[in-house]
Amino acid sequence: MYAFIHYYRRTRRNKMVKTNVTVISNFIFLGFSYYPKVDIAIFVLCLLMYLITLLGNMILISITILDSHLHTPMYFFLSNLSVLDIWYTSSALTPMLVNFVSGKNTISFSGCATQMYFSLAMGSTECVLLSVMAYDRYVAICNPLRYPIIMNKRVCVQIAAGTWVTGCLTALVGTMSVLHQSLCGNSIINHFTCEILAVLKLVCSDTSKVQLIMLVISILLLPMPMLFICLSYAFILSNILRIGSVDGRSKAFSTCAAHLTVVILFYGTALSMYLKPSAVDSQEIDKFMAFVYAGLTPMLNPIIYSLRNKEVKAAVKKLLIRHPLRALLIPSSK
Repeated sequence: MYAFIHYYRRTRRNKMVKTNVTVISNFIFLGFSYYPKVDIAIFVLCLLMYLITLLGNMILISITILDSHLHTPMYFFLSNLSVLDIWYTSSALTPMLVNFVSGKNTISFSGCATQMYFSLAMGSTECVLLSVMAYDRYVAICNPLRYPIIMNKRVCVQIAAGTWVTGCLTALVGTMSVLHQSLCGNSIINHFTCEILAVLKLVCSDTSKVQLIMLVISILLLPMPMLFICLSYAFILSNILRIGSVDGRSKAFSTCAAHLTVVILFYGTALSMYLKPSAVDSQEIDKFMAFVYAGLTPMLNPIIYSLRNKEVKAAVKKLLIRHPLRALLIPSSK
């Protein structure tokens, strides 16, 4: 990734020297500077969201590793989602928190490119992963007898690896297409992070090709996975309604409701951000949407899955209560 950044930065510098365009080495974030009275409130809110995201997702990852009852495809993909959320939130919110404490709202060109890449990579990977999780639920509910065969360990690892590779390669294409453009000396980003659409607005050359690339990426990663999820849950719903047991139906609804809530939160904000009409272009709305899917959604994911899932709640209690008590009792028995 850094090799690509340095290559494009060198190419961009050579191009700018020929066209007498100022080379940009640092960017300035406007962030929420239009609302100076709520600066501290936004900082505290972001800090709390970041800490809760770290704590919640780390607990979720820990229990899926430590509790053998959770060594299933669903929790394997859920732990991947938790890793994504930690990485995604860290790439978006950590620089903003550091800038607030230091009093500097600047970031280097390489830092901005890296942040743009990782934010886009984690978001793209999550789009694919959520559709994979919908397919996992479809197989588990509609083909329960064949579920262990279809979603065996090897297949799960291959699918998870495929989602990460797809997200990272897609982000590489999108990021490099923006970095290859000339920015004409404008170094002020009207955002709190190096969000790709915000950086694209600094470009003074023709951006039709880049916009076409972003449109294709957005269609591949947003409406298409969303359509796949809707189809999966249509089959799941029809199958759930045939279940005679009330307990079985309730458990299936509970598991699927948690995933659907996460899907609506993530895709709702992402669709309104990347596929909105050009007439509704508002940078302040974009900041709010980015704030939701970069901070709020990753924070709510572990809460939604734990509150709606008896297995997760039981595993958390076992991790936080039974193990410490056992550790205290063993020395005393000796």
